[in-house]
Amino acid sequence: MLSILNAEIRYEQDVVSARQRARHIAALLGFDAQQQTRIATAVSEIARNAFQYGGGGRVEFSVEGRTRPQIFTIRITDRGSGIRDLDAILNGEYTSETGMGLGIVGARRLMDRFEIQSSQGGGTCVSMHKLLARKARLLTAELVPDLTAELIRQSPSGLMEVVRQQNTDLLRTLDELRERQEELARLNRELEDTNRGVVALYAELDERADHLRRADEVKTRFLSNMSHEFRTPLNSILALTRLLLDRADGELGAEQERQIYFVRKSAENLSELVNDLLDLAKVEAGKLVVRPVEFEARNLFGALRGMLRPLLLNTSVNLVFEEPDEIPLLCTDEGKVSQILRNFISNALKFTEQGEVRVSARLSDDRRKVVFSVADTGIGIAAEHQSIIFQEFAQIENSLQRKVRGTGLGLPLSKKLAELLGGSVSVASQPGLGSTFSADIPLVYAMFQPFSEVMLVPELDQARLPVLVVEDEIEQRLLYEKYLRGTGFQVLPARNLREARALLETVRPAAVILDIFLTGEDAWDMLPYLKTAPETSDIPVLVVTTVDDRQKAMSLGADAFAQKPVVRRWLLDNLQALTGRSAPRKILVIDDEEVSRYLLRQLFPCPPDQVIEASNGGEGLRFARDEQPQLILLDLLMPELGGFEVLERLRADPLTSEIPVVVSTSKSLDGEELERLERFSAGLLLKNRLTDGSGVRELRRICRGMGLGHLLPEQEASPAER
Repeated sequence: MLSILNAEIRYEQDVVSARQRARHIAALLGFDAQQQTRIATAVSEIARNAFQYGGGGRVEFSVEGRTRPQIFTIRITDRGSGIRDLDAILNGEYTSETGMGLGIVGARRLMDRFEIQSSQGGGTCVSMHKLLARKARLLTAELVPDLTAELIRQSPSGLMEVVRQQNTDLLRTLDELRERQEELARLNRELEDTNRGVVALYAELDERADHLRRADEVKTRFLSNMSHEFRTPLNSILALTRLLLDRADGELGAEQERQIYFVRKSAENLSELVNDLLDLAKVEAGKLVVRPVEFEARNLFGALRGMLRPLLLNTSVNLVFEEPDEIPLLCTDEGKVSQILRNFISNALKFTEQGEVRVSARLSDDRRKVVFSVADTGIGIAAEHQSIIFQEFAQIENSLQRKVRGTGLGLPLSKKLAELLGGSVSVASQPGLGSTFSADIPLVYAMFQPFSEVMLVPELDQARLPVLVVEDEIEQRLLYEKYLRGTGFQVLPARNLREARALLETVRPAAVILDIFLTGEDAWDMLPYLKTAPETSDIPVLVVTTVDDRQKAMSLGADAFAQKPVVRRWLLDNLQALTGRSAPRKILVIDDEEVSRYLLRQLFPCPPDQVIEASNGGEGLRFARDEQPQLILLDLLMPELGGFEVLERLRADPLTSEIPVVVSTSKSLDGEELERLERFSAGLLLKNRLTDGSGVRELRRICRGMGLGHLLPEQEASPAER
């Protein structure tokens, strides 16, 4: 916080001086004339209350925030007896013959945020906040002395000057109102003329839209008929030639075999052409459906490796797939990504006589996309030809092109498929040195649709509290969905402020998670709106954003603040504390022995605990991701997937990395194993404690050390203790 000026309010003239100082500071901070008047009026009303009812006080002017827009803060305190009917005054229910309370209500309407604290005999403190203009200069500690010096030069004037300034403000406001009325009348006349033109235009558009619909229907029928009419005879030709080549009806002569081979090859080329042409037409017509699923790049490469090995007829060319170890799960259309890479790889194999074709994947610099690359040591492409290879039916003449002539549609189709998934394709090549084709595919497919005035409200789960999440990045929205899965909270997503306001009109959330920097807008204005509107002022707001400006967010009314990336534990703890909703106590037991699972389950009181059992490591990892337990009890010695490997995977997964783990084992651990447990922040419970009756006490001690004492409170006896 940057302090600008402090002044005492002892005499009536000090009220006038406070008003003038507020106007001068607002002008120096870049507020326009109208905002200066609003700020000065609010300060005047509260300062007069402090003088008249509080026997004097103090006014402090400061600026908060390290990023634009900063906050102009005015704090006025008095040493009076306090305000007796404060709640009634703020609700507009209090009436007073002296007018007390009207100034408070009026000042609150003039400012972005208004806070008042008062106690009987303890005085009153009023804090008022106003966001600076977005283009205003950023005030720093170095600039404060210059601003203070300018204020000293502008000495307060007398009462007559204040009256003259108020009259000027009133005249300016009246002029603005008259201009707005004239502008409104002019706009109404223009709208009447425009409406008549729009009616005529709509009639013409309806007629043209009808023509376009009929043309689209004809095109759709044509594609459907062509698909059937072309593919049926082509499939018959391919099937019959295969029968002949397999000698199903006797031997063939050498010349006959050669002729049938040519027929089959032509049919295959024609079939490939029809398939690619239909796919292109579907993309352009918007008929191609994207079906996003979660998959791993490693599995995609494995499928491609098995699929394309038969195409590797040239023994002097190696097809190499690099292991994509650092690539997280993708959520997009796996079939279309596979089709893009198949086109790239088959193209590379055609034009590479010796060397290798190398397939790889890496994360982009912003970690939002996967860059799939297919590099070859083939003939390469000249710079002047690189701009046309992605055009339909474009082929470059060269010696290999005559041997392996294709359709000229593979690369254009790959380009359109990548764009359909929200990505792009590119090529880097030099003649004689080879080519590298790349496709940038977003990790998460998102079909961004324009905001609709008629917005569908998600179906509410009556057993869960709705939480409005204002977040423009789909990856972050999915993260919140996963964080709150299996809890008592339901995510209501909004991509922008308009969607958030529309949801608030239909649903009252238990809390709001607000990102400040959204696409094309920021939400600093939304925060005071939420905290001052009567219907939302009591809803907790958690600000989760990229910028570190906690003080600014809290001054505008935020109930909690965190920088991205937010961790699940912080999110749940704050939601539970602010909404009063405690999370169900879920404990996951991962052990291959049924008896051990039974004994561990007896350590916890039931109900209300929910103990989930997993009989192997793989099942335990799946339950940990889906159920998000508060504690995991993990056996070390299990077949197939051992405890240490399970623990390592739990810590590597962002969804489970924060879940506390207690290892339960009967094995005597050596120093290296104990060090591994400490590195993974895991507790240790020896199974022999389950048989001597001290298991509950030992587990309670471990839970307290992990901050989970509520799972096994002292006053609550478990079945094992009974």
